[in-house]
Amino acid sequence: MHGNAGLRLVNKLILAVDDDQDNLNLLAGLLQHEGYRVQTAISGEEALQRLKTMTPDLVLLDINMPGMGGYETLAEIRKRQHYMSVIFVSARAETDEIVKGLDAGADDYLCKPYDPIELLARVRAQLRIQDLTERLAVANDRLQELVDIDDLTGLYNMRSIYAKLDAEINRAQRYSRAVGVVMLDMDCFKSVNDTHDHLFGSFVLAEVGAIIRDTIRTTDFAARYGGDEFLIVLSETSVGGAAGFAERLRKRIDEKVFTSATSSMKLTASLGLAVIEPSVHQMDARNLVRFADNALYEAKRSGKNCVRRFDPTALVLKKSS
Repeated sequence: MHGNAGLRLVNKLILAVDDDQDNLNLLAGLLQHEGYRVQTAISGEEALQRLKTMTPDLVLLDINMPGMGGYETLAEIRKRQHYMSVIFVSARAETDEIVKGLDAGADDYLCKPYDPIELLARVRAQLRIQDLTERLAVANDRLQELVDIDDLTGLYNMRSIYAKLDAEINRAQRYSRAVGVVMLDMDCFKSVNDTHDHLFGSFVLAEVGAIIRDTIRTTDFAARYGGDEFLIVLSETSVGGAAGFAERLRKRIDEKVFTSATSSMKLTASLGLAVIEPSVHQMDARNLVRFADNALYEAKRSGKNCVRRFDPTALVLKKSS
């Protein structure tokens, strides 16, 4: 085997596409000898069929093929959401052909007949680039998470919550599903800071964040709306399901004894919820949050430590009047 084992990335999957079976066998054998996993296709059409069930890390693609040629195949590959590296391997060695291939979206271009050592080096180079790109994407996702997550509670902050809720509303509208929003406000939270200290207040908010994270489903998401107020988005829910969730959450907080190293106390929370079907009621994130907030206000007026629901029939009545 040639080259450094760390650079070969032998677990990578490569799709080799060539209409000449002898060329394809030689190419596959060369790559397999280096330790790569290899799949083959003898046409652009077959390559696209294979891509329906596999996601290779690299495609080695011939240009001159009967039926769907390399350029057409590459154009279809570039329509895929997941980016994959493509090296053209072609007998067209003229400079303008190489430029054309690279401008068409290929990541590299190798002329036939090729030196096996050069081909393997170019394969390693593309896989290194892809590996670095994937690491960068993970780092960017982590950075975005740090921007969007509230340090104290581990929930989302308000920087991104409206965009996420709008996306959830749009998804619910496409599939004729309902979406719910729960607004939660800690009752008499001012007394926490007045009778204890701000550190204990922060401890309580962190504990409430943990309770919310432990209570929601993996398809739901929640945010610290501000101060001691929280927002929870329930996807594909019913009114009964949302009400049951809100009551469970209220009860868990009511039964919790918030105990730190220096302080201990019991607290309650008031919750307001709104559940709508976007296909029936045209809605955006801010209005849906406002309706849940109105329900929360009613919970506060009703004596706190309770759940109140916004009635969407009021929207119908208001619209028809």
